[in-house]
Amino acid sequence: MRTILNSVCNRRFGPLPCRTAPPTAPPPDTLAALRERLAAAPNGVLEAVAAETGVSLLAVTECLPDGLRAFAPGETAEAAMLDMAEWGTVTVLVHSADLVLECKGPLPRGQFGRGFYNLAGGSPIGGHIRLDRCRTVGFVRRPFMGSADSASVVFFNGDGEAMFKVFVGRDDARQLLPDQVERFEALKARLCGAPGQTA
Repeated sequence: MRTILNSVCNRRFGPLPCRTAPPTAPPPDTLAALRERLAAAPNGVLEAVAAETGVSLLAVTECLPDGLRAFAPGETAEAAMLDMAEWGTVTVLVHSADLVLECKGPLPRGQFGRGFYNLAGGSPIGGHIRLDRCRTVGFVRRPFMGSADSASVVFFNGDGEAMFKVFVGRDDARQLLPDQVERFEALKARLCGAPGQTA
């Protein structure tokens, strides 16, 4: 699994150039329609909504009701990663047009070197992340498909797309781990400040 994750990270964050111009802002009527849609049904696959409407995943996430999302600037990405390294078993997810790759385990503590944020060993989760490309850290807690509740930390790049997500772990009954939920909420409050704040 680590080899696969490394390959995905290298392919997504390797020598490819990063778009320097900010993504075009969606038209106001598109955003209004998204807000209405997501207020009525916030539990779908947001990547599918983004593809359907032709906007970035970040724009879709920003259209969730205020109580379901909050944002911090990308400069807080390392602080978020270090905090989550103390949470225990989480699920790291990479979602592209070609795959949805999940890996469960403790998130290793990382450190910067040679342009990457390198995750240490000792866990099924490993890899090398261009964390400097993170522009926004999103905290999303919402119902998701068959689950009553989900909580994730989403690292968005400058194009408004998800580099990767870290999901709060679940117990054998598929319920969110209470101690991790507390840590998630505490980290959100520390990095985002006011509820629903946009970076």
